[in-house]
Amino acid sequence: MFKPITIKDIAQALDLSPSTVSRALSDSYEINEETKKRVLEYAEQHNYRRNPVALSLRQGRSYSIGVIVCEVANSFFSQAINGIESVAYGKGYHVIISQSHDSYEREVVNVQHLANRSVDGLLISMSAETKDFSHLINLHGEGLPIVFFDRVIDVFDTHKVTSDNREGARKATQSLIDKGLKKIAHLANAPHLSITRERLEGYEDALKANGISLDESLIRYCHHGGRIRQEVEDAVQYFLKLEHVPDAIFVASDRLSMGCLSAYNKLAPHEQHPAVAGFSNSEVLDLIQPGFLCVRQPAFEMGRVAMEMLIQLIESKYPVYDFENVVLDTELID
Repeated sequence: MFKPITIKDIAQALDLSPSTVSRALSDSYEINEETKKRVLEYAEQHNYRRNPVALSLRQGRSYSIGVIVCEVANSFFSQAINGIESVAYGKGYHVIISQSHDSYEREVVNVQHLANRSVDGLLISMSAETKDFSHLINLHGEGLPIVFFDRVIDVFDTHKVTSDNREGARKATQSLIDKGLKKIAHLANAPHLSITRERLEGYEDALKANGISLDESLIRYCHHGGRIRQEVEDAVQYFLKLEHVPDAIFVASDRLSMGCLSAYNKLAPHEQHPAVAGFSNSEVLDLIQPGFLCVRQPAFEMGRVAMEMLIQLIESKYPVYDFENVVLDTELID
């Protein structure tokens, strides 16, 4: 039966006291460098790992981080999680991932579950259906460190990490205009999301810069973020029934881009398909529609930066009052 090596085992082997070994493993200034080196080398050779339960009891921390995203299968969020984990495990934290599936009810249940598991902090990208933020406001008021990424809210002061949604949307819409397309529709996410507002502004910027009047009838919102397939098909059906059918569509998210292309394949012959540009970190959309203009977000970097900010909040010995709103550049893949 496997029995992990303990601090007492190391102490006995090196003829040191357990407290000396413990302080050496913690890189204490009280222990000389030669002793630290002996302890660390022995610990590494014998695969010593700190007991997380004992450590959490002693320090009052669980060394676990809660992460809530809408969908792990979404390419953007899976890449962001890779960035989160690249920092977390190196700092000794474990990551617990929950999916809201863009449902407010699921988000609330997930937040409560993670809080009940005594996570040290929470990283969250808001669900498309969430308009009531009391579940987060209450936890923040109780002292739980929370950092938002991608889909952010401003109900309390904390760190936020996003991409330059407005400029990414402007570039995508401009790329369609540069191809000679003028009647450009916009398939948007839930109207209250931060990314929806910013990407709509970028779409409007490009139209205005090229002397194209904004036509509100060409903008359709998906209040469930595409979670319900029918809402995307209804939007595509609406575009197809317009008197003047759009010759291009700017789509606001990964899931909506996939849903939009699938809906056109289902509902219309190929010659009626518009050109499509949209936010997506997926590698497969171009296979469904060659020439798909893609706005790529730095998902890995976003996750990495958000995780570093959260650990800073968790490990700070003093209250933090200065918060950052980090905005990362996007890339247009043409």
